[in-house]
Amino acid sequence: MKPRDMNQDWISTAATLNQALPYLQRYTDAVVVIKLGGHAMGSDAAMESFARDVVLMRQVGVNPVVVHGGGPMINAMLDKLGIQSEFVGGKRVTDKATIDVVEMVLSGLVNKRIVQAINRQGGRAVGLSGKDANLMYCEAANPDLGLVGQPSQIDPAILHTLFEKEMIPVIAPLGAGRAGESFNVNGDTAAGAIAGALKADRLLLLTDVSGVKNGDGEVVTELTADQIREMTRDGVIAGGMIPKTETALDAIASGVRAVVIIDGRVDNACLLELFTEHGAGSLIRPR
Repeated sequence: MKPRDMNQDWISTAATLNQALPYLQRYTDAVVVIKLGGHAMGSDAAMESFARDVVLMRQVGVNPVVVHGGGPMINAMLDKLGIQSEFVGGKRVTDKATIDVVEMVLSGLVNKRIVQAINRQGGRAVGLSGKDANLMYCEAANPDLGLVGQPSQIDPAILHTLFEKEMIPVIAPLGAGRAGESFNVNGDTAAGAIAGALKADRLLLLTDVSGVKNGDGEVVTELTADQIREMTRDGVIAGGMIPKTETALDAIASGVRAVVIIDGRVDNACLLELFTEHGAGSLIRPR
C-alpha cells in the first residue's frame, strides 16, 4: 500500500495504540474491579461495547472483575409479580418474597446477560454471586431493612482461581448469612468490598454522571481521600454521590490503590481511563 492511500483514521488508530503501550505495560497482571450499572446496562449496544472493552482488558493481561447491579430489572419483576416494595431512607425493605425475586433477577437474568455478552466477544466469563464458594458473607445492614446485607467477610480464593485460568468473573451482589439466609447487597458496596479483599489496582464505579464536581460544578479529575472528606463536610459532595465516595474511601482504606468514579455514558470509558492519559472521570487516591 502506498502512503498516500492510507486513511487518516487508520493512522490515528495506530498512533493511539502506540501511545497506549506504557499503560498496557503498567496494568499487566493488575486486578481491576468494575461496578457495572446505569447506562452501560441500558441497551444492547452499550452492553456489547462494554463487553468488548472487558475482553480487550483480559487480552492484554489485566484481570477484570465485573460486579453488577440491576435495580430497574428488579423493580420491573416485582411489579410484574404484584409484590409491593416499601422503602426506608431511600432503601428497599427486603423481605423473603422480595429476596427471592432479587436473587432470581440478579443471579439469573442480569448476570447471565452480561456473561453471554462477554463470551460473544471472545472472552471466557463465569457468572457468580457472593454466595458461591463463600465469596461474601454478610450481616444485616439495618434491622428495619430486612434482608439487606453489609459484607462482613470476603474470601476471594475463587477469583484467584479464575484469574489463573484467564477467566472473567461476573458477580451478582448477593451475600450469604451465617444462618443460611440470602442478603441483597448494594452493588457499589459489594464492588468496594471485593476490590478491597483483592487489593485491586483500580476500582471503577461506572455511573451516569461525569464525575465528582467542585463548588463551581466542574468535574475534578484527581482527588485525595482528605479532599473527598472535606468536600462532603462542606456539602459540595451531596445526594447520590455520597454513597459512591464513601465506597471509594472504604475501598482505599482496605488497600485499593485508587478508585475512579467514571462516566459510563462515554464510549469505551474503561479503556480511556486505563490506557490513555485523558481518563474519563474522577480518580481518588489515598493522598
